[in-house]
Amino acid sequence: MTHFSTLNADLHCHSVISDGTLSPEALAERAKANGVRLWALTDHDELGGQRRARAAASALNMDYLSGVEISVTWMGQTIHIVGLGIDPDHDGILEGLRRTREGRGNRAKTMAEQLLKVGIPGAYEGALHYAGNHELISRTHFARFLVEQGVCKDTEQVFKSYLVDGKPGYVPHMWAKLDDAVSWIKSAGGVAVIA
Repeated sequence: MTHFSTLNADLHCHSVISDGTLSPEALAERAKANGVRLWALTDHDELGGQRRARAAASALNMDYLSGVEISVTWMGQTIHIVGLGIDPDHDGILEGLRRTREGRGNRAKTMAEQLLKVGIPGAYEGALHYAGNHELISRTHFARFLVEQGVCKDTEQVFKSYLVDGKPGYVPHMWAKLDDAVSWIKSAGGVAVIA
């Protein structure tokens, strides 16, 4: 029996399937190397890495808990809700996440147009280079591109100078509704927590 008071767990991480920099397998290896015994991959708005993550955890003798992080618009703000213990094949959550991902491409193209107006060309293509899943192109991918181009020294500076409300490159997006995200998670057998 597992004693939860001594259990080392990592229940919130992202792979290249969304905005992370490592594959699900490399994340599992890193978790194991750091003493993690219970692990969850919680990519943004995507369940495509779940089978790979579960297989990698099993091969490394770690317990695995399926997960996802859903982008939500609540009271005019973007928040993130993590769903843990979900069925990654549940039709309801898969459809909800598909709808949540819609619009990212157009948003990204508009962000690139705004960056071009302030003298930064090639941002869309540059951000795509970092997006392992082009359906999930995000501000993080733009931030990495802007650092690579020497526009900013780090991603923190990029967000402060370009990718927040009132700055060039910021484009708002309406994500899932909070009630919908929690409903998808519950219907898929999971538990919803605020990220």
